[in-house]
Amino acid sequence: MTQSEDLYQRACRVLPGGVSRNTVLRRPHPLYAAVGAGCRVTDIEGVERIDFANNMASLIHGHAHPEVVRAVEEQLERGTAFTLATEVEVRFAEHMVSRSPSFEQVRFVNSGTEAVMGAIKAARAFTGRPMIAKVEGAYHGQYDYAEVSQTPSPERWGPRDRPARVPVAHGTPSSALGDVVVMPFDDVERALELLDEHADELACVLLDLMPHRVGLRPASPELVNALREWTERNGSLLVLDEVITFRSEYGGAQTWYDLRPDLTAMGKMIGGGFPVGAIAGRREVMSVMDPLAKPVLFPHSGTFSANPITMTAGLRSLELFDEAAVTRLNALTERAMSGIRDAIRRTGIEACVTGGGSMLRVHLKSEPPRCYREAYSDPEEQARLKRLIDHLFDSGFIVINTCSATLSTPMGEEEIDAFVGALEEGFSLLMNPAN
Repeated sequence: MTQSEDLYQRACRVLPGGVSRNTVLRRPHPLYAAVGAGCRVTDIEGVERIDFANNMASLIHGHAHPEVVRAVEEQLERGTAFTLATEVEVRFAEHMVSRSPSFEQVRFVNSGTEAVMGAIKAARAFTGRPMIAKVEGAYHGQYDYAEVSQTPSPERWGPRDRPARVPVAHGTPSSALGDVVVMPFDDVERALELLDEHADELACVLLDLMPHRVGLRPASPELVNALREWTERNGSLLVLDEVITFRSEYGGAQTWYDLRPDLTAMGKMIGGGFPVGAIAGRREVMSVMDPLAKPVLFPHSGTFSANPITMTAGLRSLELFDEAAVTRLNALTERAMSGIRDAIRRTGIEACVTGGGSMLRVHLKSEPPRCYREAYSDPEEQARLKRLIDHLFDSGFIVINTCSATLSTPMGEEEIDAFVGALEEGFSLLMNPAN
């Protein structure tokens, strides 16, 4: 029995399914990390792999960056959490505000889910309206309203021009479903028609500019501009979910569109490897959380919000992720995507690649999906995709379980070209399953 097998047997006795995160579960058992350094992870069996998952896109500098480690160690000696404010929270907030013209104020929380939840509550408090709108298939964390129609299947998703409101978790209140408008990602005219039906009730339109589960393809400028104009015209707010996509540019993916949303929810990479979330936006809207206002429209607190460990790691990480680092990492992603397209042509496989910034996703489809329904994989495609992901894993590469990859700054052309080479081998195996 391997160490991982033994550990998993122990885990199953004390953890549901043996894990606290479904994403780490593999058959017949998870593998357990021993150490990470740069863009490489070594498991407890001693096997080293190049990490293109980066803890679900949250590690922009890979593992144990020396400058981040040093900064955190210094803060650890001074304390990890206080019922007092700390200077580093102010410094980090100043830095975040400097990165985007749409950020006038920021409030830190503990996760991307919490940031989205807080942004929705702030939008409701500001507008006095109950409903939200979101894109079919888009993942926004585990808040009841934000997760509606996150994973609908063909037998439940309803007509394309009027997507059904499908719960994720059993027991979700029907009242939560009723307060969500679900829009198609690829049909601007129909999206606006659905919004118009609830124009006086919508607190916000929640939008991920490159939603992973919808295909990791950037939203069209037509959709983004139409939603911005609709929210301004109807007294609603535009809330961007940049929990994943903030890594795409120095000021987030919103800079692709010269866009100024009312609120932006962030998380993952802004924590420097520690749990984090943040809500940023225009001062007038953010004031609903001001505890000195009379009345306070949205009382908000959190025991570990803005704790100095996360603030220290996040600030140092984002200082390191400057304009030059962003440009370099995005260029490596373009190199990877170009190489993957060449590999697809050479092998003749029915596949494509989507992405932007420092992220990409491989689909076993001939054309890039334009919406969740086109990105959806049937059981046969899922089985083929699993073979490809297992091949990458066995070849020394960790990817996200949709065959998505996120890059980190320790990577160079050598790691990118090796990854593309392993993908091409995997494509060839799928084309010749007998081999």
